Amino acid sequence: MAVTQEEFEVSQSKSLRELGTEAIWFTLHTLFAIGVVVVIMLGGYFFRAAQDDLTPKLIGTLAAFVLALGLGFVIAKVQQNEIARYVWISGLLIFSAVCVWVLDLPTGNGLCEHCGAIDKLYRTFFDITHGSGLMGGDGLLIGTWVPLALFGYAIGANMGLDPHEEAEEE
Repeated sequence: MAVTQEEFEVSQSKSLRELGTEAIWFTLHTLFAIGVVVVIMLGGYFFRAAQDDLTPKLIGTLAAFVLALGLGFVIAKVQQNEIARYVWISGLLIFSAVCVWVLDLPTGNGLCEHCGAIDKLYRTFFDITHGSGLMGGDGLLIGTWVPLALFGYAIGANMGLDPHEEAEEE
């Protein structure tokens, strides 16, 4: 007595095929949001932005959120895929994993020689002018811009979804 894939249903009456499709869309929406950060990096490279200058870092931080918000809005408006609103979960997981990585990094002679855990995280991800020097100076890019782009994408997608379709599903 074998159970076929069509007969097997999980929570919310979704088949394995529907869950697989949702997982693929979740991954694609996550990659779309991360693609915004890649475009920002390429723009900084193209315009030869100074890595130690404050202005490109602030513009990049703002652009990571705003451009991802716009992209999430447009894609959700066109596609009406509800899964796009949940990519903030990827941002939270990435931020958590990078936090653990930073906390495991050894401090030594340099900018963050006697930093505690909070100082390590704050200076790595949020202090634009006096970074920790950990992660080769890429803490802002990996730990801030990527999660920020994912949060912005999810917010934009939520704004772009049609409220009529949500009411029909319930």
